[in-house]
Parts: sequence; C-alpha cells; structure tokens
Amino acid sequence: MKSKEPLYHYTLALIQYNQDAISKNKVVRETKEKADFYKEVHPFVTEVREVCRKWEPMAITWVEKYQPKHLHPIQLKNTAENMQLIAVQSFFPETSLKRFQNYVRSVDYVLKRLLEELHKEK
Repeated sequence: MKSKEPLYHYTLALIQYNQDAISKNKVVRETKEKADFYKEVHPFVTEVREVCRKWEPMAITWVEKYQPKHLHPIQLKNTAENMQLIAVQSFFPETSLKRFQNYVRSVDYVLKRLLEELHKEK
C-alpha cells in the first residue's frame, strides 16, 4: 500500500473537493450571489488545480500498470480537467445546472472506481 498512499490520499481529496463544489454551488444558486473571487474562488480553484496536477500523472501511471476494468488514462485526464471546471463553475449561479451535475457525476464515478480498484490491490 505504501506506493499507493499518495494516489489514495489525492483521490480522497478530489472526492471531497467534488462534494465541496456541490455545496458551494447550492449556496450560490439559493442566494443568487457570486462568490468573492480573491477570497473564495481563487484559493479553492488553485488548491484543486494543484491536487489535480499531482493526482493525474500518478493515476495514469497506476492505471497503465494495473489495467483495471472500466478505467482508462483518457478518463483520468478528463476527470482532472472536469474537476477544475467544477471548481470554477461551482461559484457562479448562472452555471448550467444540468452540465454542472453531469460533470460532478462523471468525476465522482471515475474517482470512486479508482478508489475501489486501489482497495482491491491491497
């Protein structure tokens, strides 16, 4: 498990960021107010981007090595990109709810599949 710990940790962090984004989006939809860019948006997006930057190459390397079913490198690349989109879009009430929810579900599926596969490899 030692070699997988950073990947496991970052995957859990991204799952949490995805949940945080859902909560943030719900609040801005209810209040109809955009968040403060420098106090809220920029720090959150920067944090998510940094974790994605570390997670993506680790996840791709792991998937290429172990070749789990239903997980492919392109999905991981798209997940990292979508997670960063979600992080930004979550703060704006005019974001398309359907598109936002589709991104959230897609990211959630890939991250949880990866987590399941990491558990199997213990």
